[in-house]
Amino acid sequence: MGIEFDIVEGQTPLDEDEREGLRIPAVSTRSELDEFEQHNIEDAIAWTLSRSFKQENVFTESFVKEVHIKMFGDVWKWAGEFRKSNKNLGVEKWNIGSELKQLNDDALFWISNEVYGSDELAIRYKHRLVSIHCFPNGNGRHSRLMADIVIEKILKKPVYTWEMAGDNLDRNIRQEYIKAIKAADKGNYKPLISFARS
Repeated sequence: MGIEFDIVEGQTPLDEDEREGLRIPAVSTRSELDEFEQHNIEDAIAWTLSRSFKQENVFTESFVKEVHIKMFGDVWKWAGEFRKSNKNLGVEKWNIGSELKQLNDDALFWISNEVYGSDELAIRYKHRLVSIHCFPNGNGRHSRLMADIVIEKILKKPVYTWEMAGDNLDRNIRQEYIKAIKAADKGNYKPLISFARS
């Protein structure tokens, strides 16, 4: 393909094989790609809104993959497939499955034992999920939608606003989001909870 998309802070660069997975050959710019992805993500959000989910189904590898397919399957052939290369962040590619299983098991434990309040539980789940970095791309957007599913469908609390940013965070909001993620990396989840609820 040869197309290079501009990468901004917090985005994961795609390797050549991953770029070859683009389903829409006419895409030649980041803004065009963003537009196609946004339409696909809106369809995924509509899908989540029209369904109820059981926690034993949500906290599974198959559901995590299904949500990614719903969000990106119209744009990328590899949607819902774990990444096959190591990236600038995330666990080693061969640890993705085991790390995700541990996270899902932890989430079920947190819920059944009321370890955290609702917001902290959903945001801890989101943070660990994005830290694993399961997929070649879209991990931040995917983890935000997963947090929305957890908070609304499982914990029965209002869905997050995420700074009313839509899918492509503008520069100032992205910097605030990255700062909140870095605070969570150090164990302080309050800024990320505030960001999600602002």
